[in-house]
Amino acid sequence: MEQLISYFETIPSWHRSLILVGGITFFWILEGILPLFNAPYKKWKHSVPNFFFTLTTILINFPLAFLLLKSSDWAVENQFGIINWLPEMPLWLYVLLGVMLLDLIGAYTAHWVEHKVKPLWMVHLVHHSDHNVDTTTANRHHPLESLIRYAFTLAGVILIGAPIGIIMLYQSLSVVFSQFNHANIRLPKKVDNVISWIIVSPDMHKVHHHYQLPYTDSNYGNIFSIWDRLFGTYMSMDLKDIVYGVDTFPDEKENSSIKGLLKQPFHKYRRPTTEGQEVISE
Repeated sequence: MEQLISYFETIPSWHRSLILVGGITFFWILEGILPLFNAPYKKWKHSVPNFFFTLTTILINFPLAFLLLKSSDWAVENQFGIINWLPEMPLWLYVLLGVMLLDLIGAYTAHWVEHKVKPLWMVHLVHHSDHNVDTTTANRHHPLESLIRYAFTLAGVILIGAPIGIIMLYQSLSVVFSQFNHANIRLPKKVDNVISWIIVSPDMHKVHHHYQLPYTDSNYGNIFSIWDRLFGTYMSMDLKDIVYGVDTFPDEKENSSIKGLLKQPFHKYRRPTTEGQEVISE
């Protein structure tokens, strides 16, 4: 464990890039072998806007990484934050707790807030308006959302008091798990059910991408599924009934256009509807 944390304390930028590219490549190949849905879409064409937003996410997050480092160093030096206020514990437990709390604040809470605050939901729409969810959807975030997520992560670093090694480990795991649970892959149902008690499985997260409430407002987790179960936001549904996208923004052509997606947060808010109701726009 010491060697692992030592590695992530000084992980080179190109290693982090390799984790991102390697994960997408691996799950892209796996989607061709074990597809969940055999949707007749042009995969490369579909990936273009998603890769564009992956690039913008990188361009925003990499330069701002120094703020995470400075905040982490300050918290550790001043013994500030939750994991620094707890009694001494084994290193493995210290690391696990740090990663879990970062996942709670930087992923689950950020995601929940984006669904509950109207202006933030309009920004988050870019992610949900993908009509063919696959591993490239994982990083389909408007640049404004990248900043929002970064702010939550930074707040988590300070509140938790995590050292930089745990932060870099968390971010690397977050990238891979997001690619995993968005991937269009079919695991044996029993396997998916079992792992969904601990981590967010592909089937579990696909429910979140259903086009209507209440399913859209469920299964917010990224790495650990326990937060959804603990806070009552876990839901399941028959996968054959899943329809991807957002009911109030149904234009697939616009939702596949980089220009259209960049403008999406600035549309007038449209109230989401509940399964079985007619679409109502405001």
